[in-house]
Amino acid sequence: MSSVAILAGVVLLFALAYRSYGRLLARQVFPVDDTEPTPAHTMRDGRDFVPTPPAIVFGHHFASIAGLGPLLGPAIAVIWGWVPALLWIVLGCIFVGAVHDLGCLYSSMRNRARSVADLAHDVMGARARLLFLTFGVFALSLAMGVFVINIANLFAPGVGGAEGGHVPEAVLPSVMLIVLALVIGVLFYRYRARLGVLTAMGLVLSLYFVWLGVQNPITQLAGWELTADRWTFLLLAYALVASLLPVWLLLQPRDYLNSFQLFLGMGLLFLGVLMGQPSLTAPAFNTELQGLPPLFPMLFITIACGAVSGFHSLVASGTTVRQLDRSTHALPIGYGGMLTEGLLATLALLAVAGGLGAEWSARYPDWLTAGKQALANFVHGAGTLVSAVGLPVELAKVFVATVAIGFALTTLDTGARLIRYNLQEMGRAMGVRAFENAYLATLLAVVLIGGFTLLRAPDPLTGEMKSVGSLLWSLFGASNQLLAGLALLVVSLYLRSLGRPTHYTLVPMAFMLVATLTALSLSLRNFYAQGNWLLMGFSALILVLALWLVAEAFSAWRGRVQLRSHS
Repeated sequence: MSSVAILAGVVLLFALAYRSYGRLLARQVFPVDDTEPTPAHTMRDGRDFVPTPPAIVFGHHFASIAGLGPLLGPAIAVIWGWVPALLWIVLGCIFVGAVHDLGCLYSSMRNRARSVADLAHDVMGARARLLFLTFGVFALSLAMGVFVINIANLFAPGVGGAEGGHVPEAVLPSVMLIVLALVIGVLFYRYRARLGVLTAMGLVLSLYFVWLGVQNPITQLAGWELTADRWTFLLLAYALVASLLPVWLLLQPRDYLNSFQLFLGMGLLFLGVLMGQPSLTAPAFNTELQGLPPLFPMLFITIACGAVSGFHSLVASGTTVRQLDRSTHALPIGYGGMLTEGLLATLALLAVAGGLGAEWSARYPDWLTAGKQALANFVHGAGTLVSAVGLPVELAKVFVATVAIGFALTTLDTGARLIRYNLQEMGRAMGVRAFENAYLATLLAVVLIGGFTLLRAPDPLTGEMKSVGSLLWSLFGASNQLLAGLALLVVSLYLRSLGRPTHYTLVPMAFMLVATLTALSLSLRNFYAQGNWLLMGFSALILVLALWLVAEAFSAWRGRVQLRSHS
């Protein structure tokens, strides 16, 4: 099938979904009304609660939810064939992911920017809130640990360059993007400089630094070789500092610039597909490969953020809701943001299904190799597509890597900030005042992320202690999708308490819970067979927390659901 036809069809379906299903939800299920001020106005503090132009909020939200998920997920899931992967990206985005994001953003907006975990207290009780917060901290720390591992490997020098998953040429443009964001944040908020001028300046300079990075790959710092392990500690230090800065200084301007970089990258990929018209060398269906996990439920877990993500519930009810200027902005930012991420996931799928050309079979010989080389496969395939517009292949690959790293960094910043919020809520819930301190909570958040980043386990074949980075992806996918199902469960209970229709959220919730609980059961069996007791323990912990929360929700649903007062 033509890659151009696939892309055109997805764009048309997403546009129709926004105009019909999205607006239906905004009228009947999550009615938005600009006469009621948003928390950004009623709780304005100049640090976290800041009324912000919708374009900037969309940039922050999209940059935060995108990350590496919609790139890595499709780049791995294509091993089952491009047809099942594409179907889940499209249907999952429209009926599950976008509904989830809009529902969480709306529910938080109508409840003084309180988190989904806080709403769980209202509809299920104090124990449910503590369980949800614990689950959220665990899932976020795991997700950010996976991101740090992938960024560190991309930054580190290594054999094979971009094709081997190492792009030290992306270090300079990634660092300079942070510097540009700080400058733009100060100029816009302190000196009221014009946003259009700042945007043009920032975008041009960021592209210049991409070109400069190709000429000057950074592999050493003060005589020290910047290995993946050293990059890990540098990235954790960055997360500590960046997540404590006011949102207007770094988070908003960097995410805003990142969004333009990504839109440019998506535009170049669009043009690459239109001009290059690559044929899909990946098989349409590929379910017989030896060692391949079952398509259900593992495909849905592997696609992860490309179709639905529980992490989005924490972003929507954590940082995004605190910046909404008007209630009606919830639809384009919540529902529209997820559809845009689905489009990015589609482009990532086409990059590895068509951009790799005759190399596809060699790059996807088995399941484990597909997971380990996923990011390298995306960078190589996407760079090849972008080069079809006339850019040198190496420059195209560095640009693609820079865009991916930029979004991973902003997700790392946002993720650390959200773990801090959850820890502070846990402190309030348990009466532990030390957890309410922003600096201590942030330090603990970074320590938790670092714990997963540095996690080692014995290789099942050799017994040698190795990083579990590639194995963490499936565990991340399961916990992330499970968090989405639990968030939809909370939103459904909230809607029921208001007398609103619940089938729009209950049906996708049921599917996500069945898929993720099945996937966790399979992971438990596999880790037991491998003797990997550490990851087996983590899987068991996730499963117990999830089942406990579902039991709490079932108990609340059987009774008459009423909103409890917040304490």
